[in-house]
Amino acid sequence: MDDINFAVLGTGGIGRRTLEVSTDKDGLTPVAACDRHGVAIDHDGLDADELLDATEGNIAGDGTGDTDPARTDGGAAVKQRGEDAGVVASEQGEPTETPIEDVIAESDAIDAVVMALPNLEHDFIPRIAEQFADADYEGVLVDVLKRSRVIGELEDREESFRDSGITFVCGAGATPGVLTGAAALAAQSFVEVEEVEIRWGVGLKSGYEDNRGTVREDIAHLDDYDMETAREMSEDEIEAVVAEHDGVIEFEDMEHADDVLLERAGICDAEDVTVGGVLDVRNDEKPTTTTVRVTGRTFDGERGTNTFQLDDATSMAANVNGPALGYLKSAVRRNRAGDYGVFGPAELMPGF
Repeated sequence: MDDINFAVLGTGGIGRRTLEVSTDKDGLTPVAACDRHGVAIDHDGLDADELLDATEGNIAGDGTGDTDPARTDGGAAVKQRGEDAGVVASEQGEPTETPIEDVIAESDAIDAVVMALPNLEHDFIPRIAEQFADADYEGVLVDVLKRSRVIGELEDREESFRDSGITFVCGAGATPGVLTGAAALAAQSFVEVEEVEIRWGVGLKSGYEDNRGTVREDIAHLDDYDMETAREMSEDEIEAVVAEHDGVIEFEDMEHADDVLLERAGICDAEDVTVGGVLDVRNDEKPTTTTVRVTGRTFDGERGTNTFQLDDATSMAANVNGPALGYLKSAVRRNRAGDYGVFGPAELMPGF
């Protein structure tokens, strides 16, 4: 396969790790990256190491409007926000008030885009994707969204994606993503799938500062919270929720897009999928092993459960960004073959 030039929208925890992982993947060249205040574009390839070094602990806002000065922990800078933070801290970066539009303006030379953007408004990523379609972008868009309701927003725009020449892979991280794909593969043993159970475990102590957006998004799944309330919470309020749970937050029956993505692929009904997990923001070790269980009936009348597990040693970043780039490569192959529209991770697996 020919080399792939790609862009990253958003350089928080997921975006940064995408750039980092890409340096170990063959055939991938990052040519653009942006955050809310700046953009870096080089069609010959960005210096990912310099960009990562310049933005370490130096992130341009978290979507809440906070502009606190740098805080310290033992004398080491932990977090800095504001207009001089993020991509513009890199020698490759330029300040801009229209970062996404600036990337779109260069999109003729971009094969694929990883949308590592906040998902605190369920129509935000679909609206950004629509901007690419309106600009007649021909290429691949990949996101790592979580919310089930976002899939409908993307489906409503599918015709415009096809008209433009966009291949959109939605929910291409860990869950939904590699675990959705694992469920689709495990389902091949059965002629009828009765139940899919996804249970994840994430330890974030070392990466909490870079993943506050992820923690905020997860809090929205708790009882008495939703996306709107989570979006408006201050960091002190988020810290209070974390403290209330002693740093270990358990989630049950989450609104995760695995359900509608598995239904789209014909694996099972969305109502037969349950997703839950445990987030520990005070320890690096996973609080529980990430597991997928698919229960069903075989052609010869037997009932069984196929189980897939991620090793406890693989980090959240490895399980999100590795699959995201893998799905990106698969999507580029489809796009270059003229296959446009919206695809879920399970649709890139063997058909059920």
